[in-house]
Amino acid sequence: MTEVVGVRFRQSGKVYYFDPGEIRAEIGDKLIVETARGIEMGETAQRNHKVADEGLELPLKRVLRKATTEDLAAVEANRKKEREAMDIFCKKIASHKLDMEPVDVAYSFDSSKIVFYFISEGRVDFRELVKDLAGIFRTRIELRQIGVRDEAKMLGGLGICGRPFCCASFLEEFAPVSIKMAKEQGVSLNPVKISGTCGRLMCCLKYEQAAYEDLTRNSPASGALVDTPEGRGTVTEALLLKRQVRVRLEGEEQKEQIFSIDDVRLLRRGRGGAKPEPRKESEGEPEE
Repeated sequence: MTEVVGVRFRQSGKVYYFDPGEIRAEIGDKLIVETARGIEMGETAQRNHKVADEGLELPLKRVLRKATTEDLAAVEANRKKEREAMDIFCKKIASHKLDMEPVDVAYSFDSSKIVFYFISEGRVDFRELVKDLAGIFRTRIELRQIGVRDEAKMLGGLGICGRPFCCASFLEEFAPVSIKMAKEQGVSLNPVKISGTCGRLMCCLKYEQAAYEDLTRNSPASGALVDTPEGRGTVTEALLLKRQVRVRLEGEEQKEQIFSIDDVRLLRRGRGGAKPEPRKESEGEPEE
C-alpha cells in the first residue's frame, strides 16, 4: 500500500495521484506538484489515503508544497496572460486563413509552455502558425486539436435540462453513448431532443441504461405472445418503468388491457425482451 493524495487540474477533470511526502492535504487545498509536463498547480480532490500498489504507476510524482500567496498570484497573472494570448490566437488563425476554431489557451505554472486548444473538421497544417506564435511569446508552443465534447467540457454551459453540463460539472471521463440506448429507453429519436449542446448524443442517456437493460430482460417485448388472466394476447407496448405491458387480447382486436408483468406468462418472444417461461406438464399443455 502507498500513501497518495488525489489532485485535479481542471474542474471535473481526471484525478491524478501524487506522493504527498510529509504534506497533509485537505480537500480544496491548492498544491504545487511535479508532473511530466513540468511544475503545475492543482486542487486537492482526495485527501491523504492509501491505495494498492497494483493500481499505481510507480514511482509517483511528488507534491512540492502547498500553494503560497505568491503561487496564487502567479497563477492569476497567467489567467490574465491567457486571455491576451487567446486574442492573438484568434487573429493569427484569421491571418493564416486556417480552418480551425480556437477554444482555449493554457499557460503552464512557470510560463515555460503555452497550449492552444482548437477544434477542426479535419487535419490542419499549422506549422507556420506555430512559428508565428513562438516568435511572439518566446516560449514553447503546443497546438492541440480536441473534439466537440472536450470543447463543451472546457467552456461549460447549460444543458436543455437547465442545469450545468454534466461533463463540466462532475464527469471525469466520457462514457460511450449510442442511439441504441435511446431506442431501448423509449426516448424520441428526434436529434434535437437527444443531442447535447455539443451536437453529440447526451451523456445522460448512459445513466439509466443498466436499469433499462435489466427491465427489458425481465419484460415481454412488443409483439410477444402472452397468457394473461383475461386470456391470450399480443403485447403492443412494454411500460418498463411501471413494470406493466399493454396487451391486445385474442378475438378482441380493438380491445387492449394493461397487466402487471407479474400477472402475465410469456409464450413466444417478440422483438427482444424476456425469454419464454418453460411449459409445465401440470398445466395440461403438451411438451415440445
